[in-house]
Amino acid sequence: MTSDAQILTPPAGAGEGADPRRWLTLAILLLAAFMNLLDVSIVNIAIPSIQRDLHASYADVQWALAGYTLAYALVLITGGRLGDTFGRKRLFLIGVSGFTIMSALCGAAQSPGQLIAFRVVQGAMGAIMVPQVLAVIQVIFPPRERIKALAGFGITAGLGTVSGPLLGGLLIQHDLFGLSWRPIFLINVPVGILAVIFSAVLVRESRSPRPPRLDPVGVILVSAALLLLLYPLVEGRQLGWPGWTFVSMAASVPMFALFVWWEQVKTRRDGSPLVPPRLFSQREFSVGMAIAMTFFLGIASFGLVLTLFLQLGLGFTALHAGLTFLPFSLGVLASSGAAARLAPRFGRGVTMAGALICAAGMTGLIVAVHHYGAAVTTWDLVPGLVGVGFGLGAVIAPLADIVLDRVPHQDAGSASGVFNTGLQLGNSIGIAVIGVIFFALLGAQSGAAADAVAPALRSGAVAAGVPARAAAALEAQFRTCLHDRLVAADPTVTPASCRPRAGQVLPAAVHPVLARAGQAAVRDDFATSVARTLWFQVGVFGLSFLLMLAWPRGAGRKAHGSGDGDAAAGHAMVSPAVAADRGAVRAAAPVPAGQAVPAGPAVPAGPEQAT
Repeated sequence: MTSDAQILTPPAGAGEGADPRRWLTLAILLLAAFMNLLDVSIVNIAIPSIQRDLHASYADVQWALAGYTLAYALVLITGGRLGDTFGRKRLFLIGVSGFTIMSALCGAAQSPGQLIAFRVVQGAMGAIMVPQVLAVIQVIFPPRERIKALAGFGITAGLGTVSGPLLGGLLIQHDLFGLSWRPIFLINVPVGILAVIFSAVLVRESRSPRPPRLDPVGVILVSAALLLLLYPLVEGRQLGWPGWTFVSMAASVPMFALFVWWEQVKTRRDGSPLVPPRLFSQREFSVGMAIAMTFFLGIASFGLVLTLFLQLGLGFTALHAGLTFLPFSLGVLASSGAAARLAPRFGRGVTMAGALICAAGMTGLIVAVHHYGAAVTTWDLVPGLVGVGFGLGAVIAPLADIVLDRVPHQDAGSASGVFNTGLQLGNSIGIAVIGVIFFALLGAQSGAAADAVAPALRSGAVAAGVPARAAAALEAQFRTCLHDRLVAADPTVTPASCRPRAGQVLPAAVHPVLARAGQAAVRDDFATSVARTLWFQVGVFGLSFLLMLAWPRGAGRKAHGSGDGDAAAGHAMVSPAVAADRGAVRAAAPVPAGQAVPAGPAVPAGPEQAT
């Protein structure tokens, strides 16, 4: 995110020259970082409310979240360079101001299109803001204190992870001022205003004495390649996978190749490509990027599946769903700090253990859902959620150290930008792929779910006064309605099979019978589909473990016996950019709740309930 030639003057020493306001400055920087992290994780809980209020389709909601992630990933690479060139304080103020304005506009959005557009710009503003936070920390803190400052950034990330779903649930549950989901965005406005005012006073300006050149052609090429890949993945299911979606995904390959060619040309021309090709000649970096993208295929997609299951399948309220995520978030928070202390001694072994713990925790969730089915409770899910959280925290902290450890100082900014972009890309692809898998399973399992409730439906309909022959026809219609509801591209549109047939009149007493059957069938279908879908995550984490074996045996290990002073000295010898970027990825732990794209079918209704 930042280059090695990034500070106007050397970092402050341990004594004289240290900014006397550095701890107050840190508080403001972390406030802005918390706002960004909170906004990622808080939106997840509000998705059903957003769907109902804005009449949004599955793809609309996916783009409202994936668009933020994509914009954030694309701008991260150049965000640090802009700060190096034009001043970190200036870019920080621009990022915070823009993020705050976009938050207000998201809260006022009146259509899915508006929300998507504002979220995309909000993600870009976040990507401008966050790199400056880490760069300023490197400038104002002496090496011995810098570790504590970066640890504070990590704690902030953990708090953002923990508080996002819970705070979102509270805001939606209490429906502040009758605004439904809108306060989850509007809460950023007063926080952003405070950050702008205090940072304007406290943060001192800094910039690189040798500003790196930008690579706008590289940005355009890589953006086009990513859009060619991601757009059909997000839109394809709703559109029925027309031919152009496959053409678009295939076209992303030559576009990526063109980007690689241009970066080589840019390297020969002025030595300032967006992504230096020499980075991938290093085993730790190239293998680490493959691990990062693979591992994070399963993180945001897990949040998608779990949110759909809790809120749409089991009917949990937003607050209940947020509380269910809490053990996972606390597991991440608890293990990330321990992993950072253990990684210097055990190196890649910590990340390998974390990947296996994630796979074991996910398997535990599968067992719980399979065993309890539609009757599963939050307490039944706690052991698996804690396990997945512990595993994720164990991977996040050491992963960036290994990937960036041998990167030359002059490439530190590009390397960290590529790494963070890889994480976001993995999240986005995982969300799109898991949507295809999960909704396909929902449709495939609808027949079994209908079979499970058919006896109760027939007997209840007959008891309500429906003739036996008509009850059989009603059951057949219910079966079709259930399937069409579960695979519908737009949950706001009632399938034709769920509408009353011409001349069909049902006794009033049969309405609750159909409602109970619909709810039971949806719960059973979701439980079965979730238990099968989560094997995707198990496979992803297992593959990540195998890829970690390709790292050198000593990857991530540091010299033993170093005390705090030695550690501080080591950080002083490392480029500020490297230290900043390592701290960034340790702290900015992506969370499943933050990237998930929940969107799902409503409870299937009987014909008489259709509207």
